[in-house]
Amino acid sequence: MKPLLGRWEAEAVGPDGASTMQCTREFKPVLNGSYIQLSAVWVIGPNRQYEELALFGKGESGLIFHSYTSDGKRSNGVAASALDVDPHAIAFEADMPAGRARMVYWPAGDGAFFFAVESKTKKGWNRFMQHRYTPLPG
Repeated sequence: MKPLLGRWEAEAVGPDGASTMQCTREFKPVLNGSYIQLSAVWVIGPNRQYEELALFGKGESGLIFHSYTSDGKRSNGVAASALDVDPHAIAFEADMPAGRARMVYWPAGDGAFFFAVESKTKKGWNRFMQHRYTPLPG
């Protein structure tokens, strides 16, 4: 998780396909360094935001996460391999109401990183969202 520490920003196509939205992600150590906290804010329109708060840390079976979102949903997952994406990828999988999901972070090669969300299908992983995050000053 160390490469993700800091504040990051991405601009992506909005939910309607015609607008853009901005997302800021901040990863920082919390609770005496025992966990990494993610605070994410998506600005999806005038006076419209979607927020996520997640904790990443050690669990009984390895690295885990717990995520809570502003729409009242939550998810829990475990670290997973994503060598099919990048040898340096950091990935987590979770069982969601619609099936197995994977979130993947990997280096962009220029100090930025990519973030994707994928769903598991019979043929493999189906990517339905990908953002490119650049570091914010400070």
